[in-house]
Amino acid sequence: MFGGGPVPVSVVTVQEETLPITLEYAAQTLGSREVEVRARVTGILQKRNYVEGAKVKAGQSLFTIDPAPFEASVARGEADVAAAEARYEQAEREAVRLAPLVQSKAISQKEYDDATSSKAISHADLLAAKARLREAKLNLEWTRVESPLAGISSRSLKSEGSLVSGPDVLLTTVTQIDPIQVIFGIPDNERLRLRQDADAKRLQWPKDGRFKVTVKLADGTEYARAGFTDFSDVRVSRDTGTSEARAELPNPDSLLQPGQFVRVELSGASRIGVFRVPQRAVLEGPQGKFVFVAGKESKAEIRPVETGEWTGGNVVITKGLTSGEQVIVDGVLKLGPGAPVQIAPPPAAPGAPATNASGKQGG
Repeated sequence: MFGGGPVPVSVVTVQEETLPITLEYAAQTLGSREVEVRARVTGILQKRNYVEGAKVKAGQSLFTIDPAPFEASVARGEADVAAAEARYEQAEREAVRLAPLVQSKAISQKEYDDATSSKAISHADLLAAKARLREAKLNLEWTRVESPLAGISSRSLKSEGSLVSGPDVLLTTVTQIDPIQVIFGIPDNERLRLRQDADAKRLQWPKDGRFKVTVKLADGTEYARAGFTDFSDVRVSRDTGTSEARAELPNPDSLLQPGQFVRVELSGASRIGVFRVPQRAVLEGPQGKFVFVAGKESKAEIRPVETGEWTGGNVVITKGLTSGEQVIVDGVLKLGPGAPVQIAPPPAAPGAPATNASGKQGG
């Protein structure tokens, strides 16, 4: 039994709603593309052509390998081509000269066959010489080590005068940071809960399956530009128990740098058939979370509930309530199951005329 009369309480009448939700996770930024810059030929590193840590353009020369040996190879290749062309032209003239002679039987068929074979061999030699020349020119071109993309350069890992043994040696890296990527992990238990809610039609995903992503920086400020998710891994990490997801955001001012720790907020999904109640109305006991409702005969009744996300000062209730129920908000600490309650009238709207105890307007 409860003594002392009914407990004065205030209530909110809940109605079923469809509410947008926001999911928040810890994240880290990552360049959208990061490439290793390596020489394609072996030689002496003659010059570094960029400022370390500065922006570079796609195709910009970053290093120069000493071109002298490769220039000599090109000159040798050009000479080989010229000699092969001369031999081919001579063999061609010889074959043309012998053609009418073999018809008149002035020479043997073998002599003519040897001449045509010599022409074919000379032509093949010419093609091989031209291929070697193209290779020599390509190697000479590769002495100019270029950036494959536009981005931010890293420090040089080799100094001038070093012997670079081709692709085996890393010279530097270039990272593209516009757009920039954000990597975050979704806890497996939360991922399963969201999937179950979606399968039960309690959760509606974004139309195209891509969440809008906003970023909060380390100082709590919000990054001005938003992006969208573009990848979600099916694997769950053994170390962290999370599945990796990724978003891409524009970063034209280079405010975001690779490796920053940030927080991401995902929006675009909605809870279906849920309720909002003030946070102070939700209590927790040995069996989990619950609220008090003003039931029949103005008595407090317990309703076990399942909660979702916070929206402002309210908590989203996903299970345990029905539309029209009056959830007790104030006075809950004085209540127990079956306690009589007296519902206080809602506060008057600002500017409304005051009333006295008898309900008449005051003069």
